[in-house]
Amino acid sequence: MKLLMVLTSHDELGNTGRKTGFWLEEFAAPYYAFLEAGVDITVASPKGGQPPLDPKSDEPSFQTEQTRRFHADPAAQAVLSSTVPLASIWPEDFDAVFYPGGHGPLWDLAEDRDSIEIIQSLYRSGKPVAFVCHAPGVLRNVRAVDGSPLVQGKKVTGFKNTEEDGVGLTDVVPFLVEDVLKQDGGIYSSGPDWGSYAVQDGLLITGQNPGSSVETAGILINTLRAAAAA
Repeated sequence: MKLLMVLTSHDELGNTGRKTGFWLEEFAAPYYAFLEAGVDITVASPKGGQPPLDPKSDEPSFQTEQTRRFHADPAAQAVLSSTVPLASIWPEDFDAVFYPGGHGPLWDLAEDRDSIEIIQSLYRSGKPVAFVCHAPGVLRNVRAVDGSPLVQGKKVTGFKNTEEDGVGLTDVVPFLVEDVLKQDGGIYSSGPDWGSYAVQDGLLITGQNPGSSVETAGILINTLRAAAAA
């Protein structure tokens, strides 16, 4: 099983002067879940190389068993420091794609043509696509074969408006994930703020927030295993 993980290359938090990027837990927890499931992982980003880490996600209060494992793992750090440029990726080489969140993807991956094409290609080829937290926002410009939004009529979740308000960035982000999913016709649902909640609708898998990373990755792993056994 070959999996592509796609991370943001964007590091500016709007006009705040603060830094953003990907959320460490949302990369580390799924990365180790995939590794332990025997998945062959390729990590990519729009610019390639070292993707920007949201510094807030590296604060002591947000550390987990998986993030501590990552900090003690030179091999994983080497993988992260040398991500492949998205433009060099051939979607047909992979069985699935997984997008960790963080606020960065709202600025670059939501508009990135290579990212859009990768998602569309995999999905149209009958392969699963998974997104957690803010990453479902990258679906805003992804289309089904008939030109309609990919999420239209599908069960989805993603970072809640109340969660965005809770971190004080409602007026900073370029769009709200929950709003965009609903505007594009997604059948949006969510669990309690910050609790683990993930939804699967066929090949489309979405998780609500950082705490949903493991659950979202687990659904993707089970989907890949089922496809391999079929």
